[in-house]
Amino acid sequence: MSFTSSDYRERFSISGFLHWGTVWLLVAIVAAGIFFSNGIEALLAAWQLPEYSHGPLIPLLSGLLFLKQLRDVPVVPGPKTDRWPGVAIVMISILFGLVGILSNIDDIVAYALIFWVGGMLLISWGWQTGRHFWPGVVHLVFMLPLPGVIYFKVTTSLQFMSSELGVWFLRLMDVPVFLDGNIIDLGVMKLHVAEACSGLRYMFPIMSFSYIFATLYRGPVWHKAVLLLAAVPIAIVMNSIRIAVAGVIVQYYGDAWLEGFTHFFEGWVIFLACIMILFFLAWLMLWLHPDRPSLTQALDLDTDGLGTQIARVRYVFPSTALVAAGGLMLVAVIGLQALPERGANAPARDSFALFPRELEGGWRQAGPREFLKPGVAGKLGADDYHQVSFVKPGTAGHVGLFMAWYDDQSKGGVHSPEVCLPGSGWEIAWLERTDLTEVMEADTPFRVNRAIIQKGETRMMVFYWFQQKERRVAWDFAAKFWLMVDGVRSGRTDGALVRLTSPIARGEADADAEARLMEVLEAIQKPLPRFIPLGE
Repeated sequence: MSFTSSDYRERFSISGFLHWGTVWLLVAIVAAGIFFSNGIEALLAAWQLPEYSHGPLIPLLSGLLFLKQLRDVPVVPGPKTDRWPGVAIVMISILFGLVGILSNIDDIVAYALIFWVGGMLLISWGWQTGRHFWPGVVHLVFMLPLPGVIYFKVTTSLQFMSSELGVWFLRLMDVPVFLDGNIIDLGVMKLHVAEACSGLRYMFPIMSFSYIFATLYRGPVWHKAVLLLAAVPIAIVMNSIRIAVAGVIVQYYGDAWLEGFTHFFEGWVIFLACIMILFFLAWLMLWLHPDRPSLTQALDLDTDGLGTQIARVRYVFPSTALVAAGGLMLVAVIGLQALPERGANAPARDSFALFPRELEGGWRQAGPREFLKPGVAGKLGADDYHQVSFVKPGTAGHVGLFMAWYDDQSKGGVHSPEVCLPGSGWEIAWLERTDLTEVMEADTPFRVNRAIIQKGETRMMVFYWFQQKERRVAWDFAAKFWLMVDGVRSGRTDGALVRLTSPIARGEADADAEARLMEVLEAIQKPLPRFIPLGE
């Protein structure tokens, strides 16, 4: 049985311009806006940061990709039998979003929103047609903030790459320079990696642009892959050049010129330069192509008829699947209203200022409590921290104790020493995850990271772990997983980092430093629960 556009209008029309399909689509959209509101707010907040300031453009560009694809799809307003995979994906998005809402991790809710968009496209156009619209949906990933644990690991690695390459450029130009961790020493001044490499904030928009560029490019698949993968090395090299130019300015003109150069050069200039390199790369590959098409022929930049495609929303069929999707979103919204208020539920605890100055085994605090510099403390973001050194008469070497407590880790949380220590100039010479459950005679798993770090000729042994309630977790990704689990179960998103350090004197065996750490590790177990609560 054929089904024409006029049949559609007569059967499902509410008025001359409104149909039941569009009504249920609007119901689903409004309900999703309410259900995913925490994620939308997280996106809006992230887009205020320099690293994600490109975020508002991403949905617009994703919509453009979708409309360009839709232009090649004929209008078929009749019923479709393959819409239910979309309903399944909408259900997954609701469950995923619910985990984020219950755990108070808004970023998870934002991630779930992309699944919902994909599911609604499959419901509206059916599986056979809708599955081809994936490029625009995947592009929405670039509007999301990275999970904190991934962000710090990735950006730190990229910062070191940029710094190493920037220092190499400076040495090529005979500029005396020394790199110490995240500090670039130019003699007359020192540039910190966090400042010198802040240009990495344009890494994300360049990756987004390269994705669109590769999608619109009508060349061989390997050409698309090169254009997509080239974004990261191009951004690193350009940022390294920026660092090198900054070093030359400091060397020959003084640091008074640096601030003006930084403001001018770190934003659109670098971004546009990276875009030009992408265009040049595409042109070069086309020049090597046997047919040698022009760049304008290889790029699908035609925007004619996109307005007509927007009007095709009137052909959205009021199917059972669409009604089910709208109904599911309404049920999810109503269910959220029935849930009790859940926020960060940090337990009562004593301040670290009350931590004992004397521990079992004869260990005593040496000197006053140490405080971090304001900038370092700000980056740490802890609600309470404690940094002291303990000594024991007759024992060579001291043991440093550092603890950081977070009432709510859902908006950030602990930074792994694997990231922070190299940033301070310490090289991790050796690292392993160790299970001390039997040694400590603990009732629950006691897993720690055991490492040797060095800076020049200075060496230290380090123990550290992440405390999630009664769990002592060595792996930072596992700590984030249990943060989510605890948030869903009990609403608790608190946690802590505990780190012990001891210098290894010249000629001293590593085992001697480890023995000191083990003594203090055992000594702090009795008072620790007062300051880092374990149970519910």
